[in-house]
Amino acid sequence: MANDRGSFGSKLGMILATAGGAVGLGNIWRFPYMAGENGGAAFIVIYVVCVLLLGIPCMLSEFIIGRRGSSNTFRAYATLGQGKAWKYIGLLGVLTGFLITGYYAVVSGWCLQYVFASIVGELKGDPAYVSSYFATFSHDALRPILWTVVILLMAHFVIIHGVRGGIEKASKLMMPILFILLLVIVVASCLLPNAGKGIEFLFKPDFGKLNKDVFLGALGQSFYSLSIAMGCICTYASYFKRQTNLFQSAIQVSLVDTFIAILAGLMIFPAAFSVGVSPDCGPSLIFITLPNVFNQAFSAMPVVGWLVGLLFYVLLSLAALTSLMSLHEVSTAFFHEELHITRSRGASLVTVLAVIMGIFCSLSLGAVHSLQIGGKPLFDVFDFVTGQLFLPIGGFLTCIFIGWYVPRKVVWDEFTNWGTVSRGLFPIYLFVVRFVCPLAILTIFLHQFGII
Repeated sequence: MANDRGSFGSKLGMILATAGGAVGLGNIWRFPYMAGENGGAAFIVIYVVCVLLLGIPCMLSEFIIGRRGSSNTFRAYATLGQGKAWKYIGLLGVLTGFLITGYYAVVSGWCLQYVFASIVGELKGDPAYVSSYFATFSHDALRPILWTVVILLMAHFVIIHGVRGGIEKASKLMMPILFILLLVIVVASCLLPNAGKGIEFLFKPDFGKLNKDVFLGALGQSFYSLSIAMGCICTYASYFKRQTNLFQSAIQVSLVDTFIAILAGLMIFPAAFSVGVSPDCGPSLIFITLPNVFNQAFSAMPVVGWLVGLLFYVLLSLAALTSLMSLHEVSTAFFHEELHITRSRGASLVTVLAVIMGIFCSLSLGAVHSLQIGGKPLFDVFDFVTGQLFLPIGGFLTCIFIGWYVPRKVVWDEFTNWGTVSRGLFPIYLFVVRFVCPLAILTIFLHQFGII
């Protein structure tokens, strides 16, 4: 590993940073509404199976590429691909992470706005007011952009301080805070009247609700939640030490990620059932439904309701920031190493470009209707292109690359730490990454376009 690139200083720091890159709005926003729309506990069971069969092998594959390449995602693929066309999979990963940074920063900024709104008491009122509050804010020309810039500057500040002094140090601080806040809100939610119905919904499977869409939804969510094919995992793995047990690390990161996603459901559904709100509210769950849930659930104790709501949006902002840091780092490492500029200049370039993308994505949601492509706001176009096209294509090609092109000896060396760990599991991993993962990803890809 190049000495000037830096590395994670401790195993705990490495796990918290990598898990922080995976833990984000996909866990606390997307997972609960996906579970709500797809039968609760039955969805979670299938999701956990998908993490084991798809998520961990794909994450491990990116770990292998990243550590072996010891460089940014593009160069790592180029190194293992011996300069051939495989390097463009790495370039696709960098591009995907870069594009996601632009529109993800907008949603992350919404979280900060809701922290501010909670502090000043702007989220109190009847359901119609809370619903209109989000519509008014998200369509505003200036406020969403202001918060987008703020959270990108926060990520920028962390990134310019390097791997140990920035990413690892921040992760060691933010991840425990995130976990404590999550537990506090879970306890408050589970103590509400009729909260047991929400707990039952989350943990008592009704397999009669399972169908093809639930299976494929869980498969897609496992991919999204673990940040597969965004360049984040590969980039962070380039900072792993040679002694790092990659298989064990993939298990640990996946466990943290899944545990937080389930806790997020345990935080939201008991409160929702307590006030009779349907669990299948969809993407509006966080910014429209939940403020009303908190207002109603704690109506007898308005101060507690205010505090729970504030803590929830602080939690959401922390989760968004840890993921935004990892996305930012993908492009920063790329510009730093490929353009041969300082890390600080690379980070500044990413921040400026992400601000510009964020401005256009934010304005496209209402303030400037002409910012559309094919009748869709630019924000939705970015989301579709990255989530429905680039992520599955990148994940599929990565599995083919590791499973069929990279020399088996190279993969074995990295997987087993040169024959010292996990040797008996290697044939299973190789089979899964060669056959199971590509088939599963291809199935998701074809299903979303109605082909199967």
